[in-house]
Amino acid sequence: MELYRIILVDDEEEVRKSIVRKIGWEEAGFQVAGDAENGEDALEKIEALEPDVVLTDIRMPYMDGLTLAERIRQKYPSMKIVIFSGYDDFEYAKQAIKLNVTEYILKPVNVEELTAILKRIKVNLDQEIEQKRNVSLLRENYIRSLPILRENFLNELISRHMEPETVEGRMREYDLDLLGARKWIAAAIDIEEPETGLQGELAIHREKDLIPISIMQILEEKLGQYCRFALFNASGARETGLSVIAAIDEDNSQTGVISVLGDICRETRRILAVPVTIGIGNNSAQLWRISDSYKEAVNSLGYKTIVGSGSTIYINDMEPANRGKLELDGKEEAELIAAVKFGPREKIEEAAGRIMVRMNDAKVHFRQQQVYMLGVANAMIQLLQMYDLDTEAVFNGELKEDGALEMLPGLQKKEDFSVWLLNTALYIHQAMNRERDNTMKQVIKEARQYILEHYQEPELSVEKICSHLHMSPAYFSTMFKKETGKTYVAYLTEVRLDKAVELLNKTDDKTYVIAAKVGYQEQNYFSYVFKKRFGVSPTKFRGAK
Repeated sequence: MELYRIILVDDEEEVRKSIVRKIGWEEAGFQVAGDAENGEDALEKIEALEPDVVLTDIRMPYMDGLTLAERIRQKYPSMKIVIFSGYDDFEYAKQAIKLNVTEYILKPVNVEELTAILKRIKVNLDQEIEQKRNVSLLRENYIRSLPILRENFLNELISRHMEPETVEGRMREYDLDLLGARKWIAAAIDIEEPETGLQGELAIHREKDLIPISIMQILEEKLGQYCRFALFNASGARETGLSVIAAIDEDNSQTGVISVLGDICRETRRILAVPVTIGIGNNSAQLWRISDSYKEAVNSLGYKTIVGSGSTIYINDMEPANRGKLELDGKEEAELIAAVKFGPREKIEEAAGRIMVRMNDAKVHFRQQQVYMLGVANAMIQLLQMYDLDTEAVFNGELKEDGALEMLPGLQKKEDFSVWLLNTALYIHQAMNRERDNTMKQVIKEARQYILEHYQEPELSVEKICSHLHMSPAYFSTMFKKETGKTYVAYLTEVRLDKAVELLNKTDDKTYVIAAKVGYQEQNYFSYVFKKRFGVSPTKFRGAK
């Protein structure tokens, strides 16, 4: 078993160094992944390093240990937290218990006591992982899986619109706790091939039929702590995979559900060495229309070729809202549309080739082939219109050059249509990729402008910006860093400090006034961040002018 990762958080550097120096980490089963001097720094380090355990002081400037523990519990519910404090205060202990803190110990930290605690935590982590890998236990859980009638009903619900009365009656009959929510959201879960390099060959990898059962356990555990939901095996169009319908009530949110699903992706990779990709549709205000959300969830999985597998993919991050849906009768047409949208070139060539093979093999009147060609051409036209692409290039031959696009043929020769179909499909795929890149650049530009207009607000957060942009925080954070080269927090800090420099140079305002004007509620934290960037305090910076 590889070493577990731990982060130390204390505002006294000497304390951190002392703990690192005195503890036999490897013997206890851990490695120190990093350290932080306050809660704000710790949250950034946790996001980047993904530790298994956080060891934090309770009294720190800017963000204390209990606040840090609360933020960790919200975003990383699986993480273990150890709090140490120089104060034997019962109220602190009560709050720590409420936050499900793993251990609470008093300073000064005793080497033997902390080592014993770390070994207990290691045993607990080992047991959690072993329990989820236990083949015998998984076989028992497999026997106790959902009844056939319940699973058939849920599959019917995600495949078509049903009568509201029927849905409500079946929900009550099958004891499915989904009724009465504000809205609902569907997710489609793809289980990838197990990885073999991270943790060695696991026993569960040799019994692949048990892997979905273990993943169901993780889903039930994590989602059950956050929302009401139904989890079941998908059937029909999708050959393998799990599906989820989650209820969004007054005390949770769609963003929260997406965050929990993201944590589940990380957990399955960490525990089972199995990547899981979760496609998420838009929410539905009516449970009997949840099939719309599910179709979007399945559709979002096609974007794995663009964003990669092993994480959540929210359809609204990939396809701007209200652009409508493209649905064609016939498997070959649907495969062509998916290939054009998601690529790569080889998939497009294969899909277009299958269309032509079907036409060549069909023993029908030529008029029927012409109707079929018109149907396929219409699918291409709808894609052009859906994404506001240049139809003139397709129909007026503006891009005709060495196999590029040419005018739609007269539907007399299948050979001419074959050339047109492939070139048009490739053009649309390339144009959609450019459009997606341009859209993301525009979104990031809008986010930057929003930051410039709202940087004075202390509560300006990723969640607030994403609510304005109608995006998921995880996807926004990834794209923001890709486009700007900085994390959202680093960029916001840079904007605030640049504005602070302007005020220091142009006004006689006190430091605490400038701190408030650029979005810092605490003058001390403002001075700390300012000195961290410029090497001097705001007062000395002004005096050096």
